[in-house]
Amino acid sequence: MIPREFYSSDITDSQWQLVEPHLPKAKTGGRKRKTSLREILNAIFYMPRTGCAWRLLPHDFPKWRTLYGYFQPWHEDGTRILFSGWRILLVGL
Repeated sequence: MIPREFYSSDITDSQWQLVEPHLPKAKTGGRKRKTSLREILNAIFYMPRTGCAWRLLPHDFPKWRTLYGYFQPWHEDGTRILFSGWRILLVGL
């Protein structure tokens, strides 16, 4: 797979090392994850930065339904609040 173009809203490698341990782990016994959590976060962080709607995300991000499938439970369980805090903290890195 060809790596996609870097967006200014993307998480850097050093930021990813800080964030990854705090993300929900994959459930056991089911299908393996096909989509990178880093790419999911990159897309979620891209949206408020650009004002982009789910369905209008660039095609080099995962499909919007996949992204929303991760975002919705995180929104409901409070993980989304962490996203806001991470983004503020990570901007300085």
